[in-house]
Amino acid sequence: MAAQHKRNAAENNAGLLQLNTNISDGEEYFSALDNVQPLSVVLEETPLSVHAPLVMSYNDRIRPLLDAVDKLRHLKVTKEGIQLPTIVVVGDQSSGKSSVLESLAGINLPRGQGICTRVPLIMRLQHHPDPHPELFLEFHGKTVPTDEAHISDAINEATKEIAGDGKAISHTPLTLVVKKNGVPDLTMVDLPGITRVPVHGQPDDIYEQISAIIMEFIKPEESIILNVLSATVDFPTCESIRMSQRVDKTGLRTLAVVTKADKAPEGLLEKVTADDVNIGLGYVCVRNRIGDESYEDARIEEARLFNTHPLLSKIDKSMVGIPVLAQKLVQIQATSISKCLPDIVKEIGDKMNTNVSELKKMPQELSSVAEAMTVFMQIVGLSKESLRKILVRGEFDEYPNEKDMHCTARLAEMLNQYSLELQKSAEDGSSENFLMEEITVLQEAKGTPVEFVAKVWNYIETVVLAVLMHHSENYPQLQSSTRRAAQNLIAKMKERSTQVVMDIVEMEKLTDYTCDPEYMTVWRKLMENQNVFNEVMNNLWKPAKIMIEGFGEIEVEHLRLHPNIRDQAFDMKMRITAYWKIVLKRLVDSMALHSQLSIQLLVNKDMEMEIVNELMASGAGGIEMMLEESPSVANKRKRLNKSIKLLQDCKEIVAKIMDRIAIDRD
Repeated sequence: MAAQHKRNAAENNAGLLQLNTNISDGEEYFSALDNVQPLSVVLEETPLSVHAPLVMSYNDRIRPLLDAVDKLRHLKVTKEGIQLPTIVVVGDQSSGKSSVLESLAGINLPRGQGICTRVPLIMRLQHHPDPHPELFLEFHGKTVPTDEAHISDAINEATKEIAGDGKAISHTPLTLVVKKNGVPDLTMVDLPGITRVPVHGQPDDIYEQISAIIMEFIKPEESIILNVLSATVDFPTCESIRMSQRVDKTGLRTLAVVTKADKAPEGLLEKVTADDVNIGLGYVCVRNRIGDESYEDARIEEARLFNTHPLLSKIDKSMVGIPVLAQKLVQIQATSISKCLPDIVKEIGDKMNTNVSELKKMPQELSSVAEAMTVFMQIVGLSKESLRKILVRGEFDEYPNEKDMHCTARLAEMLNQYSLELQKSAEDGSSENFLMEEITVLQEAKGTPVEFVAKVWNYIETVVLAVLMHHSENYPQLQSSTRRAAQNLIAKMKERSTQVVMDIVEMEKLTDYTCDPEYMTVWRKLMENQNVFNEVMNNLWKPAKIMIEGFGEIEVEHLRLHPNIRDQAFDMKMRITAYWKIVLKRLVDSMALHSQLSIQLLVNKDMEMEIVNELMASGAGGIEMMLEESPSVANKRKRLNKSIKLLQDCKEIVAKIMDRIAIDRD
């Protein structure tokens, strides 16, 4: 078994020895922690009295990496969406989680009924050659020193300050730094124990609150889950197992530590070898410290238990004891950091570049009226140029995928639709009462041009406002004045266009005149139908319906009652029909030309004048308003600057560790 154990340990150690990292271009790799003898081998070959300290022989290599990650965590880089490799300790209430952490850290943690850990407790353990330990807490931006005798009380007081005097829990972390001779170099996050039934003073949704905290920490792929299980329960029923399986179904990043092995030795070997709950990183069985045992005595008793107990001694030595747990955690931690560090470097750089780019796109901070006036004129100038492109020149590069902003195409569609509506109004009634009320067509069509004017200017208003709001979005204090000016101007232009079109209609109604040669061409073609018309009229035995090109089938029975004037009436109808085609063209062309002229005036002259007048006439110092940055913009600027500063600090931390790695590698 010892030989097999050595092979297992060597294989475990192999994954640790290659620490990949990103040096400048991410293509180089480094190798560290060379020639390290696994602790489990040391345990078999060394007397118990010698191997009491849990410190690894390669802590001096791991420490800089761990310090760098701890500094990044202290800077709260995770708030930037950058996840850090973290050992997260979870377990059901009373699973023995505190005992395991106490054994690793060599200190006493708070004990008592109910939930003792009410906030995420970040435990930073560091081997300290000085025989005098250093312990302190970090929370709310301050550092509180303490000692081994008072650490439990200090944690309780800090927890009260963070989460209140009651039994509520909080997401705000508390950091405990333990620098002590013999402890392994580890950083772990201890989370509240899982309980389903609230005790007196706890909120009814305590389970949901604890679950939310646990999921927040174990969900990232970078997290290693240390699942603390009691040997006295069935593993599949443990709530902590259910939670870890939700985010790590295959168990590839879950390590289980089984406590209270001495309380339930029967069947424990089968539990940890069958692995019914997918623990990919393996199991470690431990004996909890009892009563006032010292930590050294507890490890001696633990080793004796797993060496002499008739059932527990059958468990492979690579799966038992706090020292083995410490070794595994250090190995897993080092491997995780080496794997994640290149990605962390890249993510920090990418996030900082994104923030810097976003900050550059933000509006300029204005400190004088002159600067504000300059920016205001830039906004107006950019708006005018955009409107020229989309309303006049038909360029769509600023809005390639927004068809509503392809204005010349949309206006052309409106003109075509306008022409079709006029044609339809001209054709309505042409087959009934033929030659009886020719002039009514023009009279009934008078509403169509006015409706077209309203439609065009409503559309132009939408486009103009969209462009103005886009270019002034960084200065929302300007937008209400700008919007009001644009709406007032377009209302005036709509009124002016309506009057123009009414004048055009009145002119068409007043007299019939055209010099268009097409008039005679169309009239002559229409008059070619007169022979057929007369033939039907003169033959009483023929049906009183005829087909006339451009009119379709016409009922003419009623015209036999007017033999003396029907030829003149036919000629008049054909002349009016030919003339109406000219009128339709004139109406469409006139509206098209008028629209283009109005748009040109709007873009090149009227809009700028209207906006300036509105801003200057507001009486509230329109330009001066720009000097007052809106709360949303100010907050965004502050957030980006703070984020860039944090990421810059993180970048310097990572750069230093990269330099250290490069030196060690050379």
